[in-house]
Amino acid sequence: MKLQVAGFLDNSMVNGKGLRSVIFVSGCNHNCEGCHNKEMQAFDYGDKVEINEIMDRIKHNIPLIKGVTFSGGEPFEQAKALIFLAQNIKEQGLSLWCYTGYTFDKMLGSKDNDKLELLKYVDVIVDGRFEKNLTENAPKYAGSSNQRVINVQKSLKSGKIIEFNE
Repeated sequence: MKLQVAGFLDNSMVNGKGLRSVIFVSGCNHNCEGCHNKEMQAFDYGDKVEINEIMDRIKHNIPLIKGVTFSGGEPFEQAKALIFLAQNIKEQGLSLWCYTGYTFDKMLGSKDNDKLELLKYVDVIVDGRFEKNLTENAPKYAGSSNQRVINVQKSLKSGKIIEFNE
């Protein structure tokens, strides 16, 4: 299985808690004004990469990294391919963060089984579209104040949104 990848960071401290590897996927329909990764909105930007190759690169960074972050583009537009990658990441004992322009509520109400399945592997999600005029007072790890940093697993268990606390 292949993933359309716009970029990869072996080590980052700004895309989630701790030292993480970051996968930037291609393709996004949100078209947020002031998007940080405008070129990554094209679904054909970057390269098609085998999931196993990505996983090998992640494994090379263990034990330095504490987790992996999916960013983009819009990760949930490639949910089917990311499910397989997410399963492998979790098998390595790594945390998984995901940035998305969708809201968590909308994701839960989705009829897209791949998107719902991917959520099962995500530990923390930063949800909501980036709003250029709301950058002041944005939560840590988020780009704008309308975005939330959500503990996905606790939220799924409780049936209500529980924000991530360090």
